[in-house]
Amino acid sequence: MELAESLIDLQNGDHNAAVKEQPAHFESAGRKKFALVVIATVQLMVMLDLTIVNIALPAIQKGLNFSSTDLSWVVDAYVLAFGGLLLLGGRSGDIFGRRKMLIAGISLFTLASMMGGFATTGALLIAARVIQGMGAAIASPTALSLIATIFREGHERHRAMAVYAAMSGAGGALGLLVGGTLVDIASWRWVLFVNVPIGIFLVTSAKFVLPKDKGTLRGKLDYLGAFLISSGLAVLVFGIERAPSNGWGSIATIAALLIALVLLVLFFVREYRIDYAIIPIKFLYHKSRLAGFAIMVFISAAMLSLLYFLTQFLQDVLHYSPIVAGVAYLPIPIVIGSVGFAVSKVVGKTGIKVFLKIGPGLLAAGLLLVSTVNATSHYYQIFAALVIVGVGMGFSFVPLTLNAVKGVVPKESGLASGLLNTSQQLGGSLGLAVLVTVSAVALKSHTLGQVSAPRRLSATLKIQELLAGKSTEVHAFQSTMHAGALMAFFGFLAALFL
Repeated sequence: MELAESLIDLQNGDHNAAVKEQPAHFESAGRKKFALVVIATVQLMVMLDLTIVNIALPAIQKGLNFSSTDLSWVVDAYVLAFGGLLLLGGRSGDIFGRRKMLIAGISLFTLASMMGGFATTGALLIAARVIQGMGAAIASPTALSLIATIFREGHERHRAMAVYAAMSGAGGALGLLVGGTLVDIASWRWVLFVNVPIGIFLVTSAKFVLPKDKGTLRGKLDYLGAFLISSGLAVLVFGIERAPSNGWGSIATIAALLIALVLLVLFFVREYRIDYAIIPIKFLYHKSRLAGFAIMVFISAAMLSLLYFLTQFLQDVLHYSPIVAGVAYLPIPIVIGSVGFAVSKVVGKTGIKVFLKIGPGLLAAGLLLVSTVNATSHYYQIFAALVIVGVGMGFSFVPLTLNAVKGVVPKESGLASGLLNTSQQLGGSLGLAVLVTVSAVALKSHTLGQVSAPRRLSATLKIQELLAGKSTEVHAFQSTMHAGALMAFFGFLAALFL
């Protein structure tokens, strides 16, 4: 109960007074149930898109002729826009009205999904994914705020929060299964088209079942700050991912990294000087809180990279069908959910530090184990690695949430939660950029090593490598998993500062 209450409070900041004043016409129990269906479905759809596209990546790569480097932007475009605009999206609901902004966010998300489904080039698909991320950044925090607006404190709100949390967890697992099924029976385009009927249902229903509100805050939105951090991170990711092909010393790479640095410095300068900043810099001075955000960055980087690269490994190397690849991932959401629930029961007695030391360590161990798979490996080896990864993430999520709001005054609890979620999204994007670079370097060096060998010897080595399961693709996969394990280990080091 205490955990559920904390999860509600940390998204709503200093708006508790508005929460208690429910509209008189919204007392119907039946209407509340329909409202919860709408809110939970919003979260389900947003979380679905974090994983549903991953399972379709090999098909998307073939369909739109993506290079190995550019393919990562199908994921990065969504995650960068989502994470970079999440805090701005949450504040927009507080200022302009939650129902209005929820409908706007879902409408934008739905239109972008249709645009992506019809995309004929990689550029159009990436543009659609950016717009999807923008819609999700408005809809997701607004949906959670509506739970506190509609449902009274106590059992009623706890029950609504449990449904919302279940949809958050189910979205990731369902995305893998639905994505694999749609790719198998139709095409990759349907992993985007599936959002259209859901979005139409949500927009139509929201107008009738959600209460009207005019917003609870007066103030400005820091559009310039949002632009600076989103564009700065996007240019940084672009520069890192292009470095293997352009060269780290090339003008293009240096220019991209310098532009990113300038944009991010300008962002922090602006946030320090204005009173309506997206991220008040003084809020980051707390050592334990900053360490918690760092842990989330590192473990999210490792986790998203596992999903990205393992998805392609299962289909391209082990020749799993998309639907079988989706089923193969089920240990992760099941274990995270069950372990996270168990941790929430005992963390009050044990404290958070022990879990935040063990969690990233287990994640690193799981990635090291999965790095040993090759083209002849059986699924049980992957299964064991995914279980260990799930336990590590289950140990981490609840303590990180509690750490983010520990010692925070009520008016800043929404900011604390928003920064934790932003750390998760942006950490995943930056980590994926780094590991795509690692993969590209590994592929290039391994290929050059084969080409440089004498022809007869090269043919012999190729046969031996195939028998040992150490093809070029396997070598690159193993290298990225080693790098992912290192990122998880950095999360462990950050935990020492709690």
